[in-house]
Amino acid sequence: MLKLSIEAIIKKIEAEELFEAVSDDYSFTIKIDDYVPYACGAVHDGHQFRKELWANCKHTEYERWFEEDPATKEMVNMHPIVIAGMDSRFEYDLNRGPGNAIYEDAWGKQLWYKPLPDAMISKSLEKHANFYKVVYALISKLESKFGVCIVYDMHSYNWKRWDREVPTWNLGTANVDQDRFKEDIESWSTILGKMDLPNGIPSTSKINDTFQGNGYFLKFITQNFDNTLVLATEIAKVYCDELSQIMYPEVVDAVEKYLRTQLKNHAETFYTRHKV
Repeated sequence: MLKLSIEAIIKKIEAEELFEAVSDDYSFTIKIDDYVPYACGAVHDGHQFRKELWANCKHTEYERWFEEDPATKEMVNMHPIVIAGMDSRFEYDLNRGPGNAIYEDAWGKQLWYKPLPDAMISKSLEKHANFYKVVYALISKLESKFGVCIVYDMHSYNWKRWDREVPTWNLGTANVDQDRFKEDIESWSTILGKMDLPNGIPSTSKINDTFQGNGYFLKFITQNFDNTLVLATEIAKVYCDELSQIMYPEVVDAVEKYLRTQLKNHAETFYTRHKV
């Protein structure tokens, strides 16, 4: 893996080079093993929280982990193109626009003892902006090369906080063209619902049940690119004990192995259906 500036990463994408890199501020990673008409994103995978913020943060390390999406990068990391955040959403949220990416409160609890100085806010927002410069370059390259593109926007959610039965998988599609991409949305939901998970964990799948796909990552791509479908794909945290902070690696592994073939097949079908 290389350590590269934002400018160097973008130049490699524009030149269609194959590479794996971490940004020079260690805020995100990107891997391109091949230029294919699909990509995977895991914007909430990160847990880093820079030290100068520690003393001012009211939330514990566990409380931050609880709201993050651990292992979502691992679930798709075998695919050719993967971009993933390394920083915690509590520093800045890549799935929110720059105007509200810095939390004042989080899930009903004030985040900071004292308001953040402008310099600290600017440092975080610069990372946010740099990430989206690379996203723009990446999708620009894929759309120009293939005409169409699909992005699997991987997330997880805390199913135990719900007071009703919720699906193992939820697709949020409120902000994509549900008519144009109807078959792709429904087939992806069906594929997820057929996943065989260990330990007797059911694999159910619904569309716009727990979340509707209102994240900035999806909106940014959809608003800037006419021929790219982003599928906001949320897995309930059945792959860990969210209340005890215990990971279940055998479940993560089962998800990764299933998606290794099924996600690729879905992406190939999408491209065949929509290519010009």
